Amino acid sequence: VQLQASGGGLVQAGGSLRLSCTASGSIFSIDAMGWYRQAPGKQRELVARMTSGGSTNYADSVKGRFTISRDGAKNSVYLQMNSLKPEDTATYYCNVRALLPGVLWGQGTQVTVSS
Repeated sequence: VQLQASGGGLVQAGGSLRLSCTASGSIFSIDAMGWYRQAPGKQRELVARMTSGGSTNYADSVKGRFTISRDGAKNSVYLQMNSLKPEDTATYYCNVRALLPGVLWGQGTQVTVSS
C-alpha cells in the first residue's frame, strides 16, 4: 500500500498549483483523505480534509483559496491551491485514513511560493 503524491513546485505569490495523490494497493474502506503541510521549524498541520461522505474541513489560513476534491473510484485526492502566499511554502503530505490498513502518509511534495 502506498500513496503517490505529485504536483508541487515553485510558483510566484498569487499563482496556483494543483496537488494530486493516489492510493494504491490493498486499501479497504477509506474514511477520509486529506493534505497536511509542514514548514521548516514548525509542526505538521492540517490543510484540508474530505471524508467519504463529502464533508470537508480546511485550515483557516487557506479557506477561500484552497479546494479539496476526491475521486473515489481512483482512490485519489486533489488540492487546488490558488492565490498562493509565501507563507504557504511547506512540504505537503497526503494523508489517508482507512479501515485497513489504517492511517497512511505520502512521501511529501514541496511547495515553494516566492514573493
